[in-house]
Amino acid sequence: MELLRFSAFWCGAILFGSIPLEEAEASIMKPRRLCKFCDVRATSCTGKGSCKVECDITSICPSDDDVCVSIWRKKDDNITFDTVCHNRSQTLYGLSLEDYNNTKCEMKERKDMGSQFFICSCSEDECNEHIFFNSYMDSQVVAVILVSLVPLLVMAVVVITSFYCYRVYRQRQARSKRKRGLPLDFSDAHAIMIDDEGSDSSSTHANNLNHNTELLPIELDVQVGKGRFAEVYKAKLKQGSSVSEEQGFETVAIKIFQYEEYASWKNEKEIFSDADLRHENVLHFLTAEDRKVQRQCWLITAYHPRGNLQEFLIHHIISWHDLWLLGGSLACGVAHLHSDHTPCGRYKVPIAHRDIKSSNILVKSDLTCCLCDFGLALRLDNALSVDELANSGQVGTARYMAPEVLESRINLENIESFKQADVYSMALVLWEMISRCNAIGEVKEYEPPFGNLREHPCVESMKDSVLRDKGRPEILDSWINHPGIQMVCASIDECWDHDPEARLTAQCVAERFDDIEYLDKLSDRSDSEEKIPDEILMVDEK
Repeated sequence: MELLRFSAFWCGAILFGSIPLEEAEASIMKPRRLCKFCDVRATSCTGKGSCKVECDITSICPSDDDVCVSIWRKKDDNITFDTVCHNRSQTLYGLSLEDYNNTKCEMKERKDMGSQFFICSCSEDECNEHIFFNSYMDSQVVAVILVSLVPLLVMAVVVITSFYCYRVYRQRQARSKRKRGLPLDFSDAHAIMIDDEGSDSSSTHANNLNHNTELLPIELDVQVGKGRFAEVYKAKLKQGSSVSEEQGFETVAIKIFQYEEYASWKNEKEIFSDADLRHENVLHFLTAEDRKVQRQCWLITAYHPRGNLQEFLIHHIISWHDLWLLGGSLACGVAHLHSDHTPCGRYKVPIAHRDIKSSNILVKSDLTCCLCDFGLALRLDNALSVDELANSGQVGTARYMAPEVLESRINLENIESFKQADVYSMALVLWEMISRCNAIGEVKEYEPPFGNLREHPCVESMKDSVLRDKGRPEILDSWINHPGIQMVCASIDECWDHDPEARLTAQCVAERFDDIEYLDKLSDRSDSEEKIPDEILMVDEK
């Protein structure tokens, strides 16, 4: 471009004589505009997006005030381009060049020109070679949309903020009344229910009590458990902790993972952080902490002094009522995990535990169960592909593995397969409970399922017992003399069926426990009614 200007300058000097030095210097210091300059030419440009003009002539504009101009016309099927230099202060086809300061040639449509007519002007060299349609119209549309939406967005923010503030106020007021022992009206109770249900959010803190970034002031007490991935400690929350003061948790359980087991901690934290997981038969989760200084990851949960179900059964013989409480609550907890909706009807992602065993179940003070240890749990999201499900691998404890898991032949096309494997494991735990119930007659020392095998049998040993020999723990004839235990044994038999499709669902097992309670009440009522005639006869004889 500079070479073109220089050549034109000196050619003019040679043709027209010498040029005063001052004028020559001014011309060099202030070069004139270079523009595409062609007569009206046909074009294939459709008037959308961006186009390049079909002009191979570049011209030096004659005036310092000239700018580059492109014109696009369409009349019937005839489409043309016109590229020129033009003085920015003068009209062109009766139109003022309002956009000459632009660096790009952005087309604007002009009406009443006898055809479809677009024009643009710009002030950079050859800027009228590349032209752009719609950018001006798009910016105008965006501006209109923004102007229309801003008031609505502001109103929405005000409404949401007001509702949130009111909800927090009502919850604090209700908690304050409850602490002081004052009666709660319906709105107070509703506020507490909303607070207990948690948020619909699936964020990391959705089910947490500690929303601060600071670590909780915790004093470890004694170790109460140890697993493959972590150790569990009883601990105390020091005075001044928000969890201790607001929620009444003075003693908690701390599950400590070393950094080498970070993946297991992360998986369990993500499972626990789902607000929809919260249930009376699932371990109550408080918060998770990444303690970088100690190179440890912590899960902080409610503490249950009775410990896990296996230890409880080793040291206690249970009654029929205890069995009904423990078994029914276990089935309810597993059914909640497997369900695709919450008790209030909201959709939730089902979860497969994948490591149900008596040592992964805690016994609460009211002799109900709550599930814990979700390090191997899997969210059964419909969006998961078969490959993603296959990558989850053969996991769990060999003694409690379902036949299809032992054989690595679980049906990955159907997410119900993972639930069916859980139900098999649950059946073995129910068998453990019955084996320690005094309603069966003579109660032997505790033995785990397949107690004839070594303490920690390998997968191959379990394959021999479960797949080759079709073995299951023995249900003695004396067990079925009790009508309630007979019904539980029938459910167990269906739950550990070799065919996964033939097994009961956890929800069905929970409903059967409810039916047993109803039958017990009818039986008690029948016994009471049978005694009434005897009492009446005694009165008549007197």
